Amino acid sequence: MSSIPQTDIVFVNSLALSANVGPDRWGKSRPQPVLVSIYLHLHSSYLVSVGKTDDVRDSVHYGHLSKAIANIVEADNTFSGIDSLVDVVTKAAFELAGEAAAAVKVIVDLRQMVLLANGFSMEVTTPAGTSSKDASVRVIVKDMSLPIIIGVNPPERESKQQVIINIVFFEKASDHSPVDYQKIIAQISKAVDSSSYLTLEKFVTEILRIACLASEALEAVTVRAQKPSALTFAHSSGVEITRQRSAFASTV
Repeated sequence: MSSIPQTDIVFVNSLALSANVGPDRWGKSRPQPVLVSIYLHLHSSYLVSVGKTDDVRDSVHYGHLSKAIANIVEADNTFSGIDSLVDVVTKAAFELAGEAAAAVKVIVDLRQMVLLANGFSMEVTTPAGTSSKDASVRVIVKDMSLPIIIGVNPPERESKQQVIINIVFFEKASDHSPVDYQKIIAQISKAVDSSSYLTLEKFVTEILRIACLASEALEAVTVRAQKPSALTFAHSSGVEITRQRSAFASTV
């Protein structure tokens, strides 16, 4: 018997908006481009009916969802933080879906949030009938480029090379205290800029240590590092490691 679950999801992908969610990469609080994606996880087989009737009234109208979110953000585009924007969007999605929704996932992407990175996103999944304290939260820093001394070959010990880093932060479900991710990234950049490494494994472990110890609200962190110029016939070579905060907290 198949173990693959049946899923019914209605979604709006990358709704382009403008909102002030706090300081941008230059430390200025002002409206910035925001991409909001909303995934309505509906109760199993909810979409069976519309699959038979072909009538949009038997589904959750993604056009109405898109318009409702856009109207809310445009009416008051200043929020106390990204999590505040997520809360507003999540609430609106649940109100529109009603009893059909088993959970709502909201992803907010900001490309002007972190220096040296191509993107920053917060992904929050909230089960129906719960509060934001019960939500699952992931924060992703995408394609951050850092020049460092790394490698065992003599030329690698003389010149810095670009390393591409992706970091995923997993917040504790029971503790959504504010986490200053911009500060964490600044700490990481400063630490690795003045250091050198022989291996990506050591480099990734050091980033994990800094990130995990930066906030007690974090449960775990994943770091992926890639060297684009390491191999002649490959796009890149790299290392990815995930560690619980407890792996480093015990050494403090």
